[in-house]
Amino acid sequence: MSLVTDAVEPVPTPQGVPVLEAKRLVKTFGKVVGLDGVSLQLHAGEVLAIIGDNGAGKSTLIKCLTGAYVPDQGELLLDGEPVHFKRPQDARDAGIETVYQNLAVSPALDVASNLFLGRERRKPGILGTVFRTLDTAGMRAEAREQLQRLGISTLQDVTVAVENLSGGQRQAVAVARAAAFGSKVVVLDEPTAALGVRESNQVLELIERLREQHVPVVLISHNMPHVFQVADRIHIQRLGKRAATITPRSHSMTDAVAIMTGAAVA
Repeated sequence: MSLVTDAVEPVPTPQGVPVLEAKRLVKTFGKVVGLDGVSLQLHAGEVLAIIGDNGAGKSTLIKCLTGAYVPDQGELLLDGEPVHFKRPQDARDAGIETVYQNLAVSPALDVASNLFLGRERRKPGILGTVFRTLDTAGMRAEAREQLQRLGISTLQDVTVAVENLSGGQRQAVAVARAAAFGSKVVVLDEPTAALGVRESNQVLELIERLREQHVPVVLISHNMPHVFQVADRIHIQRLGKRAATITPRSHSMTDAVAIMTGAAVA
């Protein structure tokens, strides 16, 4: 049995249709404009990085894509069909999983319990239905399967408490949970911000493995070397608008920073 069975059943995206698309999103907070007509497209098996200076609208954009905010104007499409997320759970139900910078893991629980946090399984039969007994052994077995599928070799024991793991290992747990249940899109918010070089490289390898498995990834990061290492395309936000969409092949890191700060245009 695969861990993905608790997620939305993956449905192939029609060829040529973006998995996730935003059209002219607008979001205001009183007189403050968070997003001003922002559009983007995310395709199957693609890593789309979103970069921008502080206040550029990156967080607002991500929150609109994942149900934390409801756009004032504009349209969201999943597999070409309009969707209306009123809360984060709506996006999760649709197969969009988000790993925020603060991780949202439970330190006291073990690795397997964190992977199934909020989606715990009960034992079959009367033990599960009447006594509500959790299927701990089954969840641990499937957690091992998921970690192996993602090639996470640093987490051999799924019974160890997350509070005993390193920062990189905790990030791996959060990414593995998102990959397990994110049947459509995985969103990563600054996944390497608090990590050292070795642990950051492990997270970047995880992102590349997700792409190999045709899971599209949205990566928000301030780390330009990391962005240029793994991204297929780079969406640049500036002052609430999309300044440009570039690729690591068409532009340099210097070019990206210049567009991001307004010193140059694409």
